Amino acid sequence: MPSAGMICNSGGVIFYNPLNNIDGMISIVYNNTDDHVVIRGENKFMPAKIFEELSEEKRRRIIAACITEFSEYGYTGSSTNRMIRNAGISKGSLFQYFRNKEELYFYVLDCVIQELTEYLEPGSKALPEELFDRIIKYAELEFSWYIRNPEKGRLIIDASAGKDTAVCQKVEERYRLKGQDIYDSLLEDIDVSMFRGGKKKTADILKWFLKGFNEDFNTRISPQEDMDFSSLQHDYVKSLSDYMELLKSGILTEEKER
Repeated sequence: MPSAGMICNSGGVIFYNPLNNIDGMISIVYNNTDDHVVIRGENKFMPAKIFEELSEEKRRRIIAACITEFSEYGYTGSSTNRMIRNAGISKGSLFQYFRNKEELYFYVLDCVIQELTEYLEPGSKALPEELFDRIIKYAELEFSWYIRNPEKGRLIIDASAGKDTAVCQKVEERYRLKGQDIYDSLLEDIDVSMFRGGKKKTADILKWFLKGFNEDFNTRISPQEDMDFSSLQHDYVKSLSDYMELLKSGILTEEKER
C-alpha cells in the first residue's frame, strides 16, 4: 500500500514516486487556523506546533506507540487509551498535539509511508531496464522493507486493504494521485518500440493488471501480529512473475496464433 509491489493499487494506497528525488519535497506552512504541510502543492494536516517542540525522543515514543496500536487493531479497533498508556503521556496531551484520532492516524501513516519512500528511492535507481523485470524487482525491493519493518508493514497493508470502511474512502482519496506517478516512473526510460500497442496502451494494460492483481492479493491476506513477510514475498513475487511472463509472451498458444 505506491509501487509495483503489493500495495500498488490505483484504487487503494499508492505512495510517492520512488524514482523521483525526494529532497526538498516537503515544506511546512502555517496559517491562522491550521498547521499543515504542503507536499508538491497538496495540503496535509500536521500536528499542532507544540508537538514539534517536544524532544525527539518523546515524539518518537508517541509515534511508535501509535504505530503499534494501529498496526495491531486497525483504525476502527484502535484505542487512544492504549496509545497514551504505552507512550507514557496523558490523554489531554495527545489531543493537544492532534485534534482527533483520524488526524493522528493519517499523520502516523504519512510518517511510515515517508520512511518507506526514503528506503525505496536509492534502490529504485538501480532497477533493470527491461520492463517486466523492473516490475518484479521493484516488488522485491518493496517487500524487503516490509521484512525489515513488519509492524509498519502491517499498518500499510491494513490501510491498503480497506478493511476499516470508516477511513477506506479517505485513504483512497488521500493517496490515489500518487499512483499515476508510480506507473509513469516504471515506464520511464523503457524502450517500448517492441510493444504492439505503444507506450500509452502498454501503460494502461499494466495499470489495469496490477490494480486487479494487488486487489486480489490483498483480499487473501490479513494484517496480523505474526505475519510472515518473507513467505508473502515469495508467494507474491512467484505469482507476479508467472503473470508477467504470460503478458510478455501473450495469452494465445502458438497453434491458435497461426
